[in-house]
Amino acid sequence: MTTAASPALDIDSEYKISPEQVARFEKDGYIKLKDVLSPDVLDYYGKEITRMVLLLSKESKPLEERTTYGKAFLQISNLWQKSEIVKEFAFCRRLARIASDLLQTQGVRMYHDQALYKEAGGGYTPWHVDQFYWPLATEKTVTAWIPLHPVPLENGPLMFSVGSQRIKIGRELEISDESEKKINEQLKLSNLPVDETPFDLGEVSFHMGFTFHRAGPNQLPRAREVMTIIYMDRDMRLVEPKNQSQKHDWDIWCPGAKIGEIINSPLNPVIYSRN
Repeated sequence: MTTAASPALDIDSEYKISPEQVARFEKDGYIKLKDVLSPDVLDYYGKEITRMVLLLSKESKPLEERTTYGKAFLQISNLWQKSEIVKEFAFCRRLARIASDLLQTQGVRMYHDQALYKEAGGGYTPWHVDQFYWPLATEKTVTAWIPLHPVPLENGPLMFSVGSQRIKIGRELEISDESEKKINEQLKLSNLPVDETPFDLGEVSFHMGFTFHRAGPNQLPRAREVMTIIYMDRDMRLVEPKNQSQKHDWDIWCPGAKIGEIINSPLNPVIYSRN
């Protein structure tokens, strides 16, 4: 585990969220915020995140031999357990407070983190909702999608179906070619707008667990390097899993948690609390 001391970088100060931004988040199911993290922060922590992704990735197949999911990105989870430097970043109060402000909760816990690196030539990420995988009692969840560099359209930025968190159809589908096809058909019928815009350096998006989202392929000769942190309400309770993926998540990300009780396992510490 990396233990090198980090330089004095601002990852804990407050980023002011206005009532108008909270209302937009509730209406649209996501929000993109400019200048959340400084270039120095992204450079320092990004180097360590990338080092750990390259160290821990077990993918050996060439892109053309992988499934759609395998082509979409290299996925490494809970890096905070493997690097003290990444832990500093994943547990930063600045991002966690934004998550709590948007969710209007008294605080947030870690669900888990994920690095999502879309390789040069990597394929599209199918339409899906994240909370299909989570055995959680409420919708008080949010994912921070944190690019470690500017992400132009050709690099495969995250895109959102605006207001789709209210659509029930498609929530039962795991991420796949089938979810891409069926959800795309449903979203067209719903006539909801799609937000596919680049990400500037320091821009971070926050989306709800039931907001439909996808990403295009990476057409650039460099990887799209993204870190994500999934937050849940400080008082979130575990529910009976609805599918095998939720059973898996219970075992892996909430070990020891009991159905009906607050998820207070060693892997789900409170990152931010108002009291």
